[in-house]
Amino acid sequence: MLKAKVIHLFHILVPHRHEADDLLRLIKEGHSFFELAKKFSHCASGKNSGDLGEVNFRSLDEDFLEAAESLAIGEMTLNPVRTKFGYHLILKMQKKKS
Repeated sequence: MLKAKVIHLFHILVPHRHEADDLLRLIKEGHSFFELAKKFSHCASGKNSGDLGEVNFRSLDEDFLEAAESLAIGEMTLNPVRTKFGYHLILKMQKKKS
């Protein structure tokens, strides 16, 4: 039996679309996703660079889950993802082996 890959999801959560669009522009200009998460995310995960840790996919908002599942490892959403919590930029990373 193959062991499933452990995936880390990082995100930046902001309340308004224009904020998410501004952050997306900054990331495309070369600013660090992780530093922007620390500075601007409205989620408690922001203090940890947006790291959501090991996520139980069943507990995720449907739109967030759909966007996260569609990403390749190392890929970020190209557009903000709207959920009941606000607007997210999502980054999918492979967990480092301990």
